[in-house]
Amino acid sequence: MKVVLNWGRRYSLWVFNFGLACCAIEFIAASMARHDFIRLGVIPFAPGPRQADLMVVSGTVTDKMAPAVKRLYEQMPEPKYVISFGACSNCGGPYWDSYSVTKGVDQIIPVDVYVPGCPPRPEALLQGVLKLQEKIAAESTADRYGKPAAPARPGAAQLSSGLVAPPPAPGASTGGGGNGQGEGTR
Repeated sequence: MKVVLNWGRRYSLWVFNFGLACCAIEFIAASMARHDFIRLGVIPFAPGPRQADLMVVSGTVTDKMAPAVKRLYEQMPEPKYVISFGACSNCGGPYWDSYSVTKGVDQIIPVDVYVPGCPPRPEALLQGVLKLQEKIAAESTADRYGKPAAPARPGAAQLSSGLVAPPPAPGASTGGGGNGQGEGTR
């Protein structure tokens, strides 16, 4: 049953394109005849977020646009996936130092696949779609929709492993000849 469900999800991705800048042109090129990502089972333009499985965020996400991106993501039905397409949506791109640019769309919504580049080529989007399809094929419905198991309580040894020992308390003997500045306090 898992194989059939994942096969259906994998090859019937309706895309909601959230094109904000020049990367959107590369997205459009990926849906045209030369690259034709419809052959991969990706239907390029869903009528709206309520009919879409996949959101492709392409371009610079500003702080003013961030609530709209989040609202449209929340309107998508489960299961839903996100591809961050281009340097601007991945980390802010060349505008990362601006006061109004969100430093990556992953600060707003969960991202499944990152496609690097400025601007990324249509072939890179095709590769990102293939990576997402591999992720969908390996997905378990129990993991996605089932209740997560209660995590086991870590022991004291696990909690303290890898930590640096605290410095000795003031006034405590260090067991050596002092710190080289004499035995008194200053």
